[in-house]
Amino acid sequence: MQHKEYHRIERIGWLRAAVLGANDGIISTASLLIGVAAAHTSYNGILIAGFAGLIAGAMSMAAGEYISVSSQADTEKSALKREKKELEANLANEMEELTSIYVKRGLEPALAKEVVTQMMAKDALGTHARDELGITEISSARPLQAALFSACSFTLGSLLPLLIIFLAPREHLILIISVMAVLFLALLGAVAARVGGASVLSGALRVVVWGTLAMIVSAGIGSLLGIAV
Repeated sequence: MQHKEYHRIERIGWLRAAVLGANDGIISTASLLIGVAAAHTSYNGILIAGFAGLIAGAMSMAAGEYISVSSQADTEKSALKREKKELEANLANEMEELTSIYVKRGLEPALAKEVVTQMMAKDALGTHARDELGITEISSARPLQAALFSACSFTLGSLLPLLIIFLAPREHLILIISVMAVLFLALLGAVAARVGGASVLSGALRVVVWGTLAMIVSAGIGSLLGIAV
């Protein structure tokens, strides 16, 4: 029976965008709410600021991810186009180049040459894309996927601290949002680490530390301003 291995690396594209979006949604919205509340803003003002931050943040995340990942995709396409021309213009040199790559990885020169010959006979461009350029199906850029996951995860992350406004009393709003945001961040870091196969504890601590620092700075600035935003 053939042994089938299961790897989590195939999740790296959407997982990165989803974690980034949710993490940013929790931190930015919680920080915004804390900062606005610390500036003695009215309840309605806090609520409006929170939802405005959610909408603006989700759109910004989607646009930012799409633009950045599209730039990566354009670079990959350009590299593949150039590699295709080089294969058509000078196949022998490209085979030598790939052979040297395999030799550096530990193959004997004769075996490396035979491997190159067989692999390039099946898919010359795909072989060079993977072993020379480092472009694979798993790591290739997907702008729309990244934008969608970022926007949706940011929205979900933002809704968590926003819901606290409806549940927490005004006089304890800052404390409750801060505590719950830290718990949300810890949960997010743990889940992301679990899905990615990494340490749950280190994943949770990483996002909690940076998220807490962001909220402390926001609360401090809002308190110093002491005015409605």
